[in-house]
Amino acid sequence: MALAHARPGEKVHLPSLAAATEARATALVKTKAFEAAQIVLRAGDEIARHAVPGYATIHCLDGTIVLETDERIQMSAGDWLYLDRGEAHSVSAVEDGSLLVTILFE
Repeated sequence: MALAHARPGEKVHLPSLAAATEARATALVKTKAFEAAQIVLRAGDEIARHAVPGYATIHCLDGTIVLETDERIQMSAGDWLYLDRGEAHSVSAVEDGSLLVTILFE
C-alpha cells in the first residue's frame, strides 16, 4: 500500500510523544523540492550513521536526543538545527523523543 502524503494546504496533526505507542518514522510529504517526516524514538533507540542528499533541518519536539556529526550535540524539546548537504550523522535517544525532520533538495 502506498503511503499517503499531505497535499498542499492540508493540515496534519503531529501526535505528542505520549500518544505514540512505539518508535516510528512517519513521512508527511515528499516532493522534488523537499521531504518532511516525524520520527519517534524510544530511550536507547539509535539511527545509524548516514547522510542525506540535501540540507536537513532537525527540530526536537519532545524528549532528549543526541545527534552525532563531527561533534556530539544534545538536543531537547524546542531545539532546532540544520545540517549541510550530505553531512554524515547518527541519532540516539537519551530519553523518549520526537523529531520533525525536513530535507531540502536543490
